Amino acid sequence: MATPGLKLLLAGDLMLGRGMDQVLPQHCTPELVEPCVHDARTYVRLAEARHGPIPAPVPHVYPWGMALALMRELAPDLFLVNLETAITTADHPWPGKAVHYRLHPGNVACLTAAGIHGCCLANNHVLDWGFNGLAETLRCLQQVGIASTGAGLSLHQAQGPLALPLAGGGRLLVFARALASSGVPDAWQAQLHRPGVALLPQLNAGTARALARSVCKHRRPGDRVLLSLHWGANWVEQIPELHRWFAHQMIDLAGVDVVFGHSSHHPLPLEVYGGKLILYGCGDLLNDYEGIGAERRWRSDCPCLYSLELDRLNGELECLEIVPLRLRRFQLQWPEPADRLWLQGQLGLEAAAAGRFGGWRLQRDRLP
Repeated sequence: MATPGLKLLLAGDLMLGRGMDQVLPQHCTPELVEPCVHDARTYVRLAEARHGPIPAPVPHVYPWGMALALMRELAPDLFLVNLETAITTADHPWPGKAVHYRLHPGNVACLTAAGIHGCCLANNHVLDWGFNGLAETLRCLQQVGIASTGAGLSLHQAQGPLALPLAGGGRLLVFARALASSGVPDAWQAQLHRPGVALLPQLNAGTARALARSVCKHRRPGDRVLLSLHWGANWVEQIPELHRWFAHQMIDLAGVDVVFGHSSHHPLPLEVYGGKLILYGCGDLLNDYEGIGAERRWRSDCPCLYSLELDRLNGELECLEIVPLRLRRFQLQWPEPADRLWLQGQLGLEAAAAGRFGGWRLQRDRLP
């Protein structure tokens, strides 16, 4: 009898603070210390001016919109996201940082409503409200049964993998690392007995070997491995070659099965290397950006869900379905034809010409 595949659902950045927090049943105080915007409700008003009223307060399921039923239909074994928001009422923002995200702990039901199993926290917003904000974030996730990795109260907790048991035996090991290129301050680096994030100082042969050793140290027979990387700037023109090299190294040296990259606010092309999936940039899934900025080539309002199935025995990609969505009024909706065309072009800008795609497709069967 054939071993069933491992079904994963992945999403990029969940930026649930600021405007999104303000429309939910409970919310933090709206004061901001940003250079231009000083009240989080401004992001709500700007979004409403562009796309219509948001019926605040909205229920916790509201941001997921039509995607909620779709995610349940996809029925993943595990649903993983990059949570780029502190869950806290801490009121001391990290000094000198321009943007701070926080979600009221009473709104953590947004995450449970979506059936999220694990959150990667190695990113440039999880410590926006200091070490107390991080500690509260970790407590809130633990209280609702959502596992996390990539940030912790010590270096061991931040760097250690998330080990999620799989039906039939084995585990999915999730390692999460952030890079300074994504905007993580050096002071956020977790220390032996100090909270922080799991930060990679740079991408070179030494860090590749060290991370590979850590993966191999924790891995057991039957385990599959996913590596979450928060790397690179926002609104990037192309995938840095150093990112390609490092992702290949993680597959070659550590046997990583999925490289789960994020930080760019828009989706980036992907690659299948040695049968293993590399998502260089998944884009944002939820944010409060829709009312700000001029129209640009790179869009953060066309998010994706990545539904993939891996061979349980060797971790190779068997199926990838990219689910296109659209973000309007702080809610996920079906995309318009023009949105789908933009997304298809964006995902294929580099990889199609280089012949790097394995079998993948934009999800179509469930569209109305």
